[in-house]
Amino acid sequence: MARLNAFLLVLAIASALGVITSQHKARRLFAEIDAEQAQAKRLDDEWTQLQLEQGTWATHKRVQALAASQLGMRFADPSSTVIIDPAGVPAAAAAPEGAR
Repeated sequence: MARLNAFLLVLAIASALGVITSQHKARRLFAEIDAEQAQAKRLDDEWTQLQLEQGTWATHKRVQALAASQLGMRFADPSSTVIIDPAGVPAAAAAPEGAR
């Protein structure tokens, strides 16, 4: 009978250690999941912010201002613009010489 009691005591202690170990792992995994979800939220917020920033930086008005100030670009002069019709003949060639 003493052996059976000792065996049951060892079995109960092993079971208790197993429960403690599994609870510790579950808590650690929950903490990791919580940290990863927080990281995902931060990355989602950063993605939203970057999309807004990209939209701001790519506006036509800003691109036009940068092209003019940094690259010295300007709109083409309408008098020097040649429009080509689908047949391949420049429209300016059909106009009289004084109209160009």
